[in-house]
Amino acid sequence: MKKILFVCLGNICRSPMAEAVMKKIVSLNNADNDFEISSCGLISYHQGENPDPRMISAAKDNGYTLKHLARAITQHDFEYYDLIIGMDSSNIKRLNSLSPAEKKYKIKIISEYFPDGTPFDSVPDPYYGNMNDFYSVISLLEKACNNIFLHEKNNDN
Repeated sequence: MKKILFVCLGNICRSPMAEAVMKKIVSLNNADNDFEISSCGLISYHQGENPDPRMISAAKDNGYTLKHLARAITQHDFEYYDLIIGMDSSNIKRLNSLSPAEKKYKIKIISEYFPDGTPFDSVPDPYYGNMNDFYSVISLLEKACNNIFLHEKNNDN
């Protein structure tokens, strides 16, 4: 079983959405027994909170249900998960500073999974934006998560 953890700053916008998108892709491909998917944040400020209401609304409009309570990353996560995916370079920098040296190989930026020609180098944080920013995040995550699924499903490691 491949265990994947999505990470953003507060775990109320991007990472819970990535978790929902990836779970749906896994389910649609009858691969529920092959993957364990979760998400967390780098800070505990939103610990125990539901996702941002705007993300919940955008998710619902796109056929997703967000059922997640925010949590902060722990040292156990670096041991437990096989792949830890940060949403932007700031997330990656922080993940690398928190990770034990021997586990840093697990950390990837989500843009590694963007299709060629994607005009972004990260998943932008929509928190201070408008609803269009939330919809844009979902579109980016759908493309990236599909590629993550294909890569990991075909990866023997």
